[in-house]
Amino acid sequence: MKIAFFSEAGYTGKIPRNHPNMRTDVAWVCALDAVHHPIVTMNTIPDNSYDIGIVIIPKNKDMLFEFPLIEHMKRICNKVCTMQESTYWYWQGGTVQSQLWYHNILQSVDIIFCHNDMDLKYYRGITDVRCELMPSLMITDYIKQYEGERNGVMVGGNWVTAYRGFDSYIIGKILSDSITSPTTGRMKPDEKLLDINHLPWIQWIQWIYELSKCKYGVQLGTAAAGTFNMNCAYLGIPCIAYDNVNTQKYLHPSLSVADGDVEQARNLAIQLSKDQDFYTQCSVEAKENFNKIYSENAFIKHMNNIWNN
Repeated sequence: MKIAFFSEAGYTGKIPRNHPNMRTDVAWVCALDAVHHPIVTMNTIPDNSYDIGIVIIPKNKDMLFEFPLIEHMKRICNKVCTMQESTYWYWQGGTVQSQLWYHNILQSVDIIFCHNDMDLKYYRGITDVRCELMPSLMITDYIKQYEGERNGVMVGGNWVTAYRGFDSYIIGKILSDSITSPTTGRMKPDEKLLDINHLPWIQWIQWIYELSKCKYGVQLGTAAAGTFNMNCAYLGIPCIAYDNVNTQKYLHPSLSVADGDVEQARNLAIQLSKDQDFYTQCSVEAKENFNKIYSENAFIKHMNNIWNN
């Protein structure tokens, strides 16, 4: 099976297993032994080069309005798929032209790949196209973990609408006075005035190491790929988050709350901070669930079932 991924990323080729920035989109390419091409180079690829093509539409779609995306993909690939980017609703923040263009793309593919169970329901509602899950993925071969005592809280995002970092901060403070956060391109400048340790931009392999120093995770943000929740589970870090993210409800079931139920998140944070047995239970549960549901072998088996059907 010859598989290609297409995205706005600028590289061409396969991904080695020791790649230092193995984010989930890169891990998919690696695990499926796929070849990646920048979208804008499609016109240079020969006809019938691949069995399956999967395109990740960039958030900035304006550059593609005049680009014959689907025509090129159908020329290059036997089956044409698209992979959900971000939340299921983010694209409705664009212009009317952008929204109609995106919906036409969705209606033109053979399969829409989604992050979460609720995303499947959404895309099945707005299209008549086959929709399948493509689980988030970690390639764990070269991960190094911090070997000292874990302390503090990692919150999953900044104080912006997409990450809803304020809520995570409030719950994080119940667990520890030491709060760490990744830095994204959308972080507000005055967030630096808060008592938060903001990590600089770092490669994925270093991100996992920094995360492994923390005792707790909190991610009360919007539902997308859920890589933060998955990373926590792999490391055995209990994570409090909303249950509309598959990597949360399946990996951290004892710490999952309904979207917006910050009261229950608060109750769980109090219990997690005071009850060592509960903490240990949540840590072991997360690790075991990761190995059973989100391992690379489980991912390959899942994807092979899709290809075979």
